Amino acid sequence: MNRYVVTLTEEEREMLHALASKGSHRSQKILNALVLLACDRGAFQSARSTNEDISRVLGVSMRKIDRVKKCFVERGLEIALNGTKGQRVYEKKADGDFEAHLVALSCSEPPEGFARWSLRLLADRVVELEYIESVSHETVRRVLKKTKSNPGRKRDG
Repeated sequence: MNRYVVTLTEEEREMLHALASKGSHRSQKILNALVLLACDRGAFQSARSTNEDISRVLGVSMRKIDRVKKCFVERGLEIALNGTKGQRVYEKKADGDFEAHLVALSCSEPPEGFARWSLRLLADRVVELEYIESVSHETVRRVLKKTKSNPGRKRDG
């Protein structure tokens, strides 16, 4: 049983055929166009293909074919070709106050027994000093890279 039936208009078929045959586009966009062209059940389709044939010829999984068909039926042609931008929003942990404390700490003397601050030492110390609840060494690296502070390097004139 075909759950999602793709029926393309003549203009959509021409546009997809042009997209797949010429120009430079992302490979996934071209594959999606070819899947839609092959799955078409409209009046303008001359030859019908099964999902198994499409999968074998294009070298894509059956699941991808189902996803493209579902996206076309539920959201439309443009989203089926290009996909959607991720909706997840990340909350910033490091604000300006934390960054200032971190830079000041990195410019200070390292702890006893160490020649210089490591990222993990800095991350542990800012948590210990309660500037922030928790922080990874990667966040510390990004903040220090962004501030362009490198106490080990002297600039000439």
